[in-house]
Amino acid sequence: MNSRLDNTRPADIGDYMKVFACTAVMMQTVLGVVLGTNPPDNAQTFIGIIYNLVKFTAPAFIFGILYTTTRTTGNNSWNNYGGYMKKQWSALFVPTIWWTLAYLLIFPDVQQVNQFNSVGSFLWNFINGNAAPHLWYNTMMLQFIILMPFFWALGHWVKKSTTNAIWAIALTVVGYAAWLYFYDANVFHGPQATNWYLLDRLFVSFVIYGIFGVIAWVYREKFETIIRKTWIFLAVAIIAVYYWTNSELSAYGFPVQLTNAPYYKPSMTLYALLVISLVAALSMYHLRNNSKALPVFHFLAVYAYRAYLSNVFWFQIIWRIFGHNLALAHPIVAIVVCYLITWCLAFTSAYTFHIIWSRVKSGFNSKEVSEQVKQ
Repeated sequence: MNSRLDNTRPADIGDYMKVFACTAVMMQTVLGVVLGTNPPDNAQTFIGIIYNLVKFTAPAFIFGILYTTTRTTGNNSWNNYGGYMKKQWSALFVPTIWWTLAYLLIFPDVQQVNQFNSVGSFLWNFINGNAAPHLWYNTMMLQFIILMPFFWALGHWVKKSTTNAIWAIALTVVGYAAWLYFYDANVFHGPQATNWYLLDRLFVSFVIYGIFGVIAWVYREKFETIIRKTWIFLAVAIIAVYYWTNSELSAYGFPVQLTNAPYYKPSMTLYALLVISLVAALSMYHLRNNSKALPVFHFLAVYAYRAYLSNVFWFQIIWRIFGHNLALAHPIVAIVVCYLITWCLAFTSAYTFHIIWSRVKSGFNSKEVSEQVKQ
Protein backbone atom coordinates (compact mmCIF):
# COMPACT_ATOMS: atom_id res chain seq x y z
CA MET A 1 0.00 0.00 0.00
CA ASN A 2 1.17 3.52 -0.72
CA SER A 3 2.33 4.77 2.68
CA ARG A 4 1.72 8.37 1.72
CA LEU A 5 -2.00 7.79 1.32
CA ASP A 6 -2.78 5.13 3.90
CA ASN A 7 -4.92 5.34 7.03
CA THR A 8 -2.05 6.44 9.28
CA ARG A 9 -1.72 9.90 7.80
CA PRO A 10 -3.05 12.90 9.78
CA ALA A 11 -5.13 14.00 6.77
CA ASP A 12 -6.23 12.74 3.37
CA ILE A 13 -7.45 14.14 0.07
CA GLY A 14 -11.01 14.13 1.38
CA ASP A 15 -10.05 16.45 4.23
CA TYR A 16 -8.64 18.97 1.76
CA MET A 17 -11.81 18.78 -0.34
CA LYS A 18 -14.00 19.44 2.69
CA VAL A 19 -11.95 22.43 3.85
CA PHE A 20 -11.77 24.03 0.40
CA ALA A 21 -15.47 23.40 -0.20
CA CYS A 22 -16.58 24.75 3.17
CA THR A 23 -14.37 27.82 2.85
CA ALA A 24 -15.66 28.58 -0.64
CA VAL A 25 -19.35 27.93 0.01
CA MET A 26 -19.47 30.63 2.67
CA MET A 27 -18.43 33.10 -0.01
CA GLN A 28 -21.36 32.00 -2.17
CA THR A 29 -23.78 32.96 0.59
CA VAL A 30 -22.27 36.41 1.02
CA LEU A 31 -22.13 37.07 -2.72
CA GLY A 32 -25.78 36.18 -3.21
CA VAL A 33 -27.04 38.45 -0.44
CA VAL A 34 -24.87 41.42 -1.44
CA LEU A 35 -26.01 41.03 -5.04
CA GLY A 36 -29.57 41.32 -3.76
CA THR A 37 -28.89 44.95 -2.80
CA ASN A 38 -28.63 45.84 -6.52
CA PRO A 39 -25.04 47.14 -6.51
CA PRO A 40 -23.55 48.95 -9.53
CA ASP A 41 -22.81 46.98 -12.69
CA ASN A 42 -19.06 46.79 -12.01
CA ALA A 43 -19.74 45.30 -8.58
CA GLN A 44 -22.21 42.84 -10.12
CA THR A 45 -19.57 41.79 -12.63
CA PHE A 46 -17.08 41.24 -9.80
CA ILE A 47 -19.65 39.20 -7.87
CA GLY A 48 -20.35 37.02 -10.90
CA ILE A 49 -16.65 36.37 -11.50
CA ILE A 50 -15.99 35.43 -7.87
CA TYR A 51 -19.14 33.31 -7.77
CA ASN A 52 -17.92 31.26 -10.71
CA LEU A 53 -14.54 30.95 -8.99
CA VAL A 54 -16.08 29.30 -5.92
CA LYS A 55 -18.71 27.31 -7.81
CA PHE A 56 -17.18 23.92 -7.07
CA THR A 57 -18.22 23.43 -3.47
CA ALA A 58 -20.93 20.75 -3.58
CA PRO A 59 -19.00 18.54 -6.05
CA ALA A 60 -15.78 18.83 -4.02
CA PHE A 61 -17.60 18.06 -0.77
CA ILE A 62 -19.29 14.97 -2.26
CA PHE A 63 -16.00 13.75 -3.74
CA GLY A 64 -14.26 14.32 -0.41
CA ILE A 65 -16.95 12.58 1.64
CA LEU A 66 -17.02 9.50 -0.60
CA TYR A 67 -13.22 9.37 -0.79
CA THR A 68 -12.77 9.52 2.98
CA THR A 69 -15.72 7.27 3.76
CA THR A 70 -14.43 4.65 1.33
CA ARG A 71 -10.99 4.93 2.92
CA THR A 72 -12.34 4.40 6.43
CA THR A 73 -15.26 2.03 5.77
CA GLY A 74 -14.51 0.59 2.33
CA ASN A 75 -14.40 -3.00 3.59
CA ASN A 76 -17.92 -2.74 5.01
CA SER A 77 -21.08 -4.36 3.72
CA TRP A 78 -24.75 -4.37 4.63
CA ASN A 79 -23.79 -6.25 7.81
CA ASN A 80 -22.01 -3.12 9.07
CA TYR A 81 -24.74 -0.69 8.05
CA GLY A 82 -26.29 -0.32 11.52
CA GLY A 83 -23.05 0.68 13.22
CA TYR A 84 -22.14 2.94 10.31
CA MET A 85 -25.46 4.78 10.44
CA LYS A 86 -25.24 5.15 14.21
CA LYS A 87 -21.99 7.08 13.82
CA GLN A 88 -23.35 9.15 10.94
CA TRP A 89 -26.48 9.99 12.93
CA SER A 90 -24.36 11.59 15.63
CA ALA A 91 -21.88 13.28 13.29
CA LEU A 92 -24.19 14.52 10.53
CA PHE A 93 -27.90 14.10 11.19
CA VAL A 94 -28.03 15.56 14.72
CA PRO A 95 -26.21 18.83 13.80
CA THR A 96 -28.45 19.10 10.75
CA ILE A 97 -31.59 18.79 12.86
CA TRP A 98 -30.49 21.44 15.37
CA TRP A 99 -29.35 23.98 12.79
CA THR A 100 -32.41 23.46 10.61
CA LEU A 101 -34.62 24.16 13.63
CA ALA A 102 -32.56 27.27 14.38
CA TYR A 103 -33.15 28.67 10.90
CA LEU A 104 -36.86 27.88 10.84
CA LEU A 105 -37.54 29.30 14.31
CA ILE A 106 -35.03 32.17 14.61
CA PHE A 107 -34.56 33.32 11.00
CA PRO A 108 -37.69 32.11 9.19
CA ASP A 109 -37.28 34.83 6.56
CA VAL A 110 -34.27 33.04 5.04
CA GLN A 111 -36.50 30.19 3.82
CA GLN A 112 -36.48 29.51 0.10
CA VAL A 113 -39.36 29.19 -2.36
CA ASN A 114 -42.22 29.24 0.22
CA GLN A 115 -42.33 29.96 3.95
CA PHE A 116 -44.06 27.48 6.23
CA ASN A 117 -47.58 28.33 7.37
CA SER A 118 -48.67 25.05 8.91
CA VAL A 119 -47.25 21.99 10.63
CA GLY A 120 -47.16 20.18 7.30
CA SER A 121 -45.29 22.94 5.47
CA PHE A 122 -42.93 23.31 8.45
CA LEU A 123 -42.01 19.63 8.23
CA TRP A 124 -41.74 19.82 4.44
CA ASN A 125 -39.31 22.74 4.57
CA PHE A 126 -37.44 20.94 7.34
CA ILE A 127 -36.59 17.96 5.14
CA ASN A 128 -36.44 19.43 1.63
CA GLY A 129 -33.65 21.94 2.28
CA ASN A 130 -35.74 25.10 1.95
CA ALA A 131 -35.19 26.18 5.56
CA ALA A 132 -32.14 28.25 4.52
CA PRO A 133 -30.35 29.05 1.24
CA HIS A 134 -27.62 26.45 1.78
CA LEU A 135 -29.57 23.56 3.30
CA TRP A 136 -30.59 22.13 -0.06
CA TYR A 137 -27.13 20.61 0.00
CA ASN A 138 -27.89 18.65 3.17
CA THR A 139 -30.88 17.01 1.58
CA MET A 140 -28.67 15.90 -1.30
CA MET A 141 -25.58 14.96 0.70
CA LEU A 142 -27.41 12.89 3.30
CA GLN A 143 -28.75 10.72 0.49
CA PHE A 144 -25.17 9.64 -0.24
CA ILE A 145 -24.70 8.79 3.43
CA ILE A 146 -27.86 6.67 3.48
CA LEU A 147 -26.97 4.95 0.20
CA MET A 148 -23.38 4.21 1.20
CA PRO A 149 -23.76 0.38 0.96
CA PHE A 150 -24.21 0.76 -2.80
CA PHE A 151 -20.94 2.71 -2.97
CA TRP A 152 -19.25 0.03 -0.86
CA ALA A 153 -20.46 -2.49 -3.43
CA LEU A 154 -19.13 -0.29 -6.22
CA GLY A 155 -15.76 -0.10 -4.49
CA HIS A 156 -15.62 -3.90 -4.14
CA TRP A 157 -16.56 -4.33 -7.81
CA VAL A 158 -14.05 -1.89 -9.32
CA LYS A 159 -11.34 -3.30 -7.06
CA LYS A 160 -11.62 -6.66 -8.84
CA SER A 161 -10.10 -5.31 -12.05
CA THR A 162 -9.12 -2.09 -13.78
CA THR A 163 -11.51 -3.06 -16.57
CA ASN A 164 -14.39 -2.75 -14.13
CA ALA A 165 -13.11 0.66 -13.06
CA ILE A 166 -12.88 1.82 -16.68
CA TRP A 167 -16.42 0.63 -17.34
CA ALA A 168 -17.65 2.44 -14.22
CA ILE A 169 -15.98 5.67 -15.29
CA ALA A 170 -17.23 5.44 -18.87
CA LEU A 171 -20.82 4.64 -17.91
CA THR A 172 -20.80 7.41 -15.30
CA VAL A 173 -19.58 10.00 -17.81
CA VAL A 174 -22.13 8.97 -20.43
CA GLY A 175 -24.95 8.79 -17.90
CA TYR A 176 -24.09 12.13 -16.38
CA ALA A 177 -23.84 13.78 -19.81
CA ALA A 178 -27.37 12.54 -20.49
CA TRP A 179 -28.49 13.96 -17.14
CA LEU A 180 -27.00 17.37 -17.98
CA TYR A 181 -28.78 17.35 -21.34
CA PHE A 182 -32.06 16.40 -19.66
CA TYR A 183 -31.66 19.17 -17.05
CA ASP A 184 -30.76 21.81 -19.63
CA ALA A 185 -33.72 20.93 -21.84
CA ASN A 186 -36.34 20.66 -19.11
CA VAL A 187 -35.28 22.64 -16.04
CA PHE A 188 -32.63 25.30 -16.69
CA HIS A 189 -34.74 27.98 -18.38
CA GLY A 190 -36.91 25.09 -19.49
CA PRO A 191 -40.63 24.37 -19.13
CA GLN A 192 -40.18 22.74 -15.71
CA ALA A 193 -37.82 25.31 -14.19
CA THR A 194 -40.26 26.06 -11.37
CA ASN A 195 -41.93 22.71 -10.90
CA TRP A 196 -38.78 20.56 -10.88
CA TYR A 197 -36.47 22.76 -8.82
CA LEU A 198 -36.05 19.94 -6.28
CA LEU A 199 -33.95 18.01 -8.80
CA ASP A 200 -30.94 20.03 -7.67
CA ARG A 201 -31.03 18.19 -4.35
CA LEU A 202 -31.43 14.72 -5.80
CA PHE A 203 -28.24 12.67 -5.35
CA VAL A 204 -28.19 11.79 -9.07
CA SER A 205 -27.31 15.42 -9.83
CA PHE A 206 -23.94 14.92 -8.09
CA VAL A 207 -23.42 11.17 -8.41
CA ILE A 208 -20.46 11.55 -10.77
CA TYR A 209 -18.40 13.11 -7.98
CA GLY A 210 -19.34 10.39 -5.51
CA ILE A 211 -18.45 7.59 -7.91
CA PHE A 212 -15.15 9.25 -8.81
CA GLY A 213 -14.39 9.68 -5.10
CA VAL A 214 -14.82 5.94 -4.53
CA ILE A 215 -12.66 5.00 -7.52
CA ALA A 216 -10.01 7.59 -6.59
CA TRP A 217 -9.47 5.86 -3.24
CA VAL A 218 -9.60 2.29 -4.59
CA TYR A 219 -7.01 3.20 -7.23
CA ARG A 220 -5.26 5.82 -5.17
CA GLU A 221 -1.74 5.04 -6.41
CA LYS A 222 -2.77 5.32 -10.07
CA PHE A 223 -4.81 8.40 -9.24
CA GLU A 224 -1.78 10.02 -7.62
CA THR A 225 0.44 9.16 -10.58
CA ILE A 226 -2.01 10.67 -13.07
CA ILE A 227 -2.44 13.86 -11.05
CA ARG A 228 1.30 14.25 -10.48
CA LYS A 229 2.05 13.92 -14.21
CA THR A 230 -0.76 16.13 -15.49
CA TRP A 231 -1.22 18.89 -12.90
CA ILE A 232 0.38 21.53 -15.15
CA PHE A 233 -2.04 20.70 -17.97
CA LEU A 234 -4.90 20.73 -15.47
CA ALA A 235 -3.87 24.19 -14.30
CA VAL A 236 -3.91 25.49 -17.89
CA ALA A 237 -7.22 23.78 -18.59
CA ILE A 238 -8.92 25.29 -15.56
CA ILE A 239 -8.05 28.80 -16.75
CA ALA A 240 -9.74 28.08 -20.08
CA VAL A 241 -12.80 26.50 -18.49
CA TYR A 242 -13.08 29.33 -15.96
CA TYR A 243 -13.10 31.80 -18.85
CA TRP A 244 -15.83 29.67 -20.42
CA THR A 245 -18.04 29.80 -17.32
CA ASN A 246 -17.65 33.57 -17.05
CA SER A 247 -18.45 34.05 -20.72
CA GLU A 248 -21.65 32.08 -20.27
CA LEU A 249 -22.74 34.13 -17.28
CA SER A 250 -21.85 37.49 -18.83
CA ALA A 251 -23.88 36.60 -21.94
CA TYR A 252 -27.05 37.02 -19.88
CA GLY A 253 -26.20 40.68 -19.26
CA PHE A 254 -27.44 42.77 -16.35
CA PRO A 255 -28.67 42.47 -13.74
CA VAL A 256 -26.45 39.51 -12.95
CA GLN A 257 -28.47 36.48 -11.86
CA LEU A 258 -26.49 33.78 -10.06
CA THR A 259 -29.17 31.25 -11.00
CA ASN A 260 -27.69 31.49 -14.50
CA ALA A 261 -24.59 29.71 -13.18
CA PRO A 262 -25.94 26.33 -12.02
CA TYR A 263 -23.83 23.24 -11.35
CA TYR A 264 -25.62 21.29 -14.06
CA LYS A 265 -23.79 22.49 -17.16
CA PRO A 266 -20.84 20.94 -19.04
CA SER A 267 -18.69 23.96 -18.24
CA MET A 268 -19.44 23.84 -14.51
CA THR A 269 -18.96 20.08 -14.38
CA LEU A 270 -15.54 20.33 -16.03
CA TYR A 271 -14.61 23.23 -13.76
CA ALA A 272 -15.58 21.28 -10.64
CA LEU A 273 -13.62 18.21 -11.76
CA LEU A 274 -10.56 20.34 -12.50
CA VAL A 275 -10.74 22.04 -9.10
CA ILE A 276 -11.05 18.62 -7.46
CA SER A 277 -7.99 17.43 -9.38
CA LEU A 278 -5.90 20.45 -8.40
CA VAL A 279 -6.93 20.31 -4.75
CA ALA A 280 -5.97 16.63 -4.85
CA ALA A 281 -2.61 17.62 -6.34
CA LEU A 282 -2.00 20.04 -3.46
CA SER A 283 -2.95 17.47 -0.83
CA MET A 284 -0.72 14.83 -2.46
CA TYR A 285 2.19 17.26 -2.48
CA HIS A 286 1.66 17.89 1.24
CA LEU A 287 1.37 14.15 1.90
CA ARG A 288 4.58 13.37 0.01
CA ASN A 289 6.46 16.01 1.95
CA ASN A 290 4.79 15.36 5.32
CA SER A 291 3.72 19.01 5.41
CA LYS A 292 2.95 20.75 8.66
CA ALA A 293 -0.34 21.75 7.03
CA LEU A 294 -1.68 18.19 7.25
CA PRO A 295 -2.90 18.31 10.87
CA VAL A 296 -4.32 21.79 10.26
CA PHE A 297 -6.39 20.60 7.32
CA HIS A 298 -7.50 17.52 9.26
CA PHE A 299 -8.58 19.65 12.22
CA LEU A 300 -10.56 22.02 9.99
CA ALA A 301 -12.07 19.09 8.09
CA VAL A 302 -13.44 17.61 11.32
CA TYR A 303 -15.46 20.77 11.91
CA ALA A 304 -16.08 21.77 8.27
CA TYR A 305 -19.57 20.30 8.02
CA ARG A 306 -20.78 21.85 11.26
CA ALA A 307 -19.21 25.17 10.29
CA TYR A 308 -21.00 24.95 6.97
CA LEU A 309 -24.33 24.36 8.68
CA SER A 310 -23.96 27.45 10.85
CA ASN A 311 -22.46 29.92 8.39
CA VAL A 312 -25.74 31.45 7.18
CA PHE A 313 -26.88 31.88 10.78
CA TRP A 314 -23.81 33.92 11.72
CA PHE A 315 -23.88 35.82 8.45
CA GLN A 316 -27.49 36.86 9.11
CA ILE A 317 -26.45 38.36 12.44
CA ILE A 318 -23.53 40.21 10.83
CA TRP A 319 -25.72 41.37 7.98
CA ARG A 320 -28.38 42.79 10.28
CA ILE A 321 -25.90 44.55 12.58
CA PHE A 322 -23.80 46.35 9.97
CA GLY A 323 -23.40 44.27 6.80
CA HIS A 324 -26.42 45.61 4.94
CA ASN A 325 -25.51 49.25 5.45
CA LEU A 326 -21.90 48.56 4.52
CA ALA A 327 -22.99 46.79 1.34
CA LEU A 328 -25.09 49.76 0.25
CA ALA A 329 -22.06 52.04 0.52
CA HIS A 330 -19.17 49.70 -0.30
CA PRO A 331 -20.37 46.34 -1.70
CA ILE A 332 -16.90 44.88 -2.32
CA VAL A 333 -15.68 45.84 1.15
CA ALA A 334 -18.84 44.33 2.62
CA ILE A 335 -18.18 41.05 0.82
CA VAL A 336 -14.65 40.76 2.20
CA VAL A 337 -15.47 41.84 5.76
CA CYS A 338 -18.68 39.82 6.13
CA TYR A 339 -17.06 36.74 4.64
CA LEU A 340 -14.01 36.78 6.92
CA ILE A 341 -16.07 37.31 10.06
CA THR A 342 -18.58 34.64 9.02
CA TRP A 343 -15.80 32.09 8.39
CA CYS A 344 -14.23 32.76 11.78
CA LEU A 345 -17.53 32.58 13.65
CA ALA A 346 -18.64 29.43 11.83
CA PHE A 347 -15.52 27.42 12.64
CA THR A 348 -15.22 28.84 16.15
CA SER A 349 -18.81 27.94 16.95
CA ALA A 350 -18.40 24.46 15.47
CA TYR A 351 -15.41 23.77 17.69
CA THR A 352 -16.93 25.43 20.78
CA PHE A 353 -20.25 23.59 20.51
CA HIS A 354 -18.39 20.32 20.02
CA ILE A 355 -16.37 20.85 23.20
CA ILE A 356 -19.46 21.83 25.19
CA TRP A 357 -21.45 18.84 23.95
CA SER A 358 -18.55 16.47 24.63
CA ARG A 359 -18.35 17.68 28.22
CA VAL A 360 -22.10 17.38 28.67
CA LYS A 361 -22.03 13.78 27.38
CA SER A 362 -19.01 13.04 29.55
CA GLY A 363 -20.89 14.35 32.58
CA PHE A 364 -23.91 12.15 31.81
CA ASN A 365 -21.72 9.10 31.29
CA SER A 366 -19.87 9.71 34.56
CA LYS A 367 -23.19 10.03 36.39
CA GLU A 368 -24.44 6.76 34.90
CA VAL A 369 -21.25 4.95 35.87
CA SER A 370 -21.46 6.35 39.41
CA GLU A 371 -25.06 5.18 39.78
CA GLN A 372 -24.19 1.72 38.50
CA VAL A 373 -21.35 1.47 41.04
CA LYS A 374 -23.71 2.42 43.89
CA GLN A 375 -26.15 -0.28 42.82
